[in-house]
Amino acid sequence: MITLRPAGERGHAYFGWLDSYHTFSFGNYYDSNHMGFRSLRVINEDRVAPTGGFDTHSHRDMEILTYVLSGALSHKDSMGNTATISANEVQRITAGTGIAHSEFNASDAEPVHFLQIWIQPDQKGLTPSYQEQTFPAETRQGQWRLLAGKNPSDGAIHINQDADLYAALLKSGEQLQFPLRADRYAWLQVTQGKVSLNGQSLEAGDGAAIHAETLLEVQAHSDAEVLLFDLA
Repeated sequence: MITLRPAGERGHAYFGWLDSYHTFSFGNYYDSNHMGFRSLRVINEDRVAPTGGFDTHSHRDMEILTYVLSGALSHKDSMGNTATISANEVQRITAGTGIAHSEFNASDAEPVHFLQIWIQPDQKGLTPSYQEQTFPAETRQGQWRLLAGKNPSDGAIHINQDADLYAALLKSGEQLQFPLRADRYAWLQVTQGKVSLNGQSLEAGDGAAIHAETLLEVQAHSDAEVLLFDLA
């Protein structure tokens, strides 16, 4: 079963410096039919204007992944980490017992476009921690690249949940398959371009909840990028 989540039906918040679309309920956007999917709680597609950003704010008991699509995002947190995350980089914060951080567009001229992803951890009260990793485009071109998981390999980031996050870049006409175990769920998020998933059309910003499918077939109808969450 594949249930589409069209981009145009997402929640939306605009504050001048921030243009944000919410796949699931977040902030002032509430929809009881879209509270998350399995352990996946938030997918926010954010565009932050030059010099704009999020002032210091707190989180706890959440695995927070930031996936930059273009531009650069500066980060500072209460654990003492400072970093600038650019395209091809992924950041993970285990909020655990509590952290505070701020995020700002690192450029005074160009916007930054990124996804912020929240995954509920498999236990509460974890010790806060931080990790970032670079995943060059060529490692995602025409193939699934593991970005994060419970048991990561090949330089992927660790998260405290039975969930694997993959990314793939596809040229128009390319196709990828992903076998899905009978006891697993999946979520596909299109970040750019147009694809079909088992024959159903999706484009940038669209998502799809997947259950009781044994084989996922993603066909690119333009140059495209997709994220795939393999979930317990």
